[in-house]
Amino acid sequence: MHKDLILGVKTAYPEDYNAGLLFAIPRKKGRQSINIENSFTFYGEDIWTAYEVSWLDLKGKPTVAVIEVTLSCDTKNIVESKSLKLYLNSLNQMKCESSDEIEAIVKRDIEYCVDGFVDVRSYSLDAFWNRGFPSFSGILIDSLDVNIDSYDLNASFLFIEKSDCIVTETLYSHLLKTNCPVTNQPDWASIMIKYTGRQISAAGLLKYIISYRHHQDFHEQCVERIYSDINAFCQPQELEVYARYSRRGGIDINPYRSSRKMRPPLIRTSRQ
Repeated sequence: MHKDLILGVKTAYPEDYNAGLLFAIPRKKGRQSINIENSFTFYGEDIWTAYEVSWLDLKGKPTVAVIEVTLSCDTKNIVESKSLKLYLNSLNQMKCESSDEIEAIVKRDIEYCVDGFVDVRSYSLDAFWNRGFPSFSGILIDSLDVNIDSYDLNASFLFIEKSDCIVTETLYSHLLKTNCPVTNQPDWASIMIKYTGRQISAAGLLKYIISYRHHQDFHEQCVERIYSDINAFCQPQELEVYARYSRRGGIDINPYRSSRKMRPPLIRTSRQ
């Protein structure tokens, strides 16, 4: 399934700009595995933050920046993460007049790869730092006293409490670990679940999150599975699922899915 990917393959770093390095992965493949290929009922986006971006000004002096790439969840494809890293490195010796020019180039190339709308914004290192991101707010569930005897994905851990009361609450955890389906390298994340509906068992939710510990999938597909499982087992009236993954190779990937058409909150976790 993933034999053509360059993840886990020894590759030379490019010396010249090359948009052809970008490799598309159809979203369709991941959605087929959770039976939502043609019927997904969420909105959302994937926020890719690239911290190792550089190019040359017209006098040959290096410029460095952080670039934020936001993909709508209805793009046809996602980008393989290593191919994005190699592509961004191919900009290192390119001469550009301004950051606006770099943004336009990156936007054009990634939109072609994913076959859909992409927003690209670049920030100087000081400007990015000064945005002052908060972390997740809500109830941290990691200290709950639960017995864990399974580390294989199990959606049956999810259930609602007996009360019929409707609540609105935000629960979050730093214990999400998934694994790359190509290299099996661990991917660490903090995850937020915000919902309105009958109260979800926080202990059951924590056990469910921990059950991803051996699960292999791309970040976006894991979040869509979590969203779909909570929807199926707990049937909330409204639901948001937002994972902030640790950066790897200078890039972090942060999928957000919601029952309402809205933008994810601008946050940053301690691993990022």
